Amino acid sequence: MQVSALEFMQRISVPPIVEEQLDDAERAALKAGIKALMKAQDAVLVAHYYTNADLQDLAEETGGKVSDSLEMARFGHAHPAKTIIVAGVRFMGETAKILNPEKRVLMPTLEAECSLDLSCPAKEFAEFCDQHPERTVVVYSNTSAAVKARADWVVTSSIAVKLAKYLHARGEKLLWAPDRHLGRYVQQESGADMVLWEGSCVVHEAFQAEALVRLKKLHPDAAVLVHPESPEDVIALADVVGSTTQIVEAAKNLPNREFIVATDNGIFHKMHEEAPGKVLIEAPTGGVGATCLSCAHCPWMAMNGLRNLKHVLETGANEIHIDEEIRKKAVVPIERMLDFAAMMKTQVSDGVD
Repeated sequence: MQVSALEFMQRISVPPIVEEQLDDAERAALKAGIKALMKAQDAVLVAHYYTNADLQDLAEETGGKVSDSLEMARFGHAHPAKTIIVAGVRFMGETAKILNPEKRVLMPTLEAECSLDLSCPAKEFAEFCDQHPERTVVVYSNTSAAVKARADWVVTSSIAVKLAKYLHARGEKLLWAPDRHLGRYVQQESGADMVLWEGSCVVHEAFQAEALVRLKKLHPDAAVLVHPESPEDVIALADVVGSTTQIVEAAKNLPNREFIVATDNGIFHKMHEEAPGKVLIEAPTGGVGATCLSCAHCPWMAMNGLRNLKHVLETGANEIHIDEEIRKKAVVPIERMLDFAAMMKTQVSDGVD
């Protein structure tokens, strides 16, 4: 029996946000040591936009990648390195291992969870699927390997609407998990018949529409950029709704000088790089009586740092392992996602989309 979204969130123990603090000398020494270890071990670093600036910079300095979860998966799969280091949350490391069973996949920490993943236990999800056997099962990438193994398709936010439209056009009814806000947005945009799992992201769930309206009045010329994991009333206030990569591109390409951004503030580092001179404002995560105007940062993403990255390269700790039977099942919907994304990318370049 599926529990409510509120009950899921009450079950989840959200750790405090603890950012790694380094002085310039320690930062330089750690980066030099990590670079030498990566070279010796034929390793490449992929980092999510929400990780800290030091990790993002190191990834790009060493020929790795900073991006959203879809591009992280594609890049790691295509790269010839024997070791993939994934700076992000656990499902990202699992996805890398699912696609690359022959490679060693390391993470700075295995404690970096995701509230969406935690809100969708594999056993309860399988029971939910069994209640709707006629539906095509589509799961967001923010899920465990075991949940992906039960799915027909895996998607990221950047292609979710396009895939739902594609499946809807084929007459398929969908079962969506785990983010209810993204699922509702996809349902509205695609017109697909969808049954939704009731999970949510602790970061995006906190964005507040009422406070955002007040902030917009203070910055009337600012464009509002919103990730679709946000609540429906926040999405309704957006000028652009999109994935992390699409949010970065919007800041880069739109003429506005100011942007109110409703997603994890870790993305601001890349946005400042891509859109220098633009003013970025955090969307509010609290209304009257809140303890902060915006606490928009994932505490699990904050667990990644240079110190624990160097440690795993020195010790071989925090390697990702996945049961082979689960991996064989999970790789099928992930590869479908990558093939579909490649098809969409080709259509865009050909002017079809």
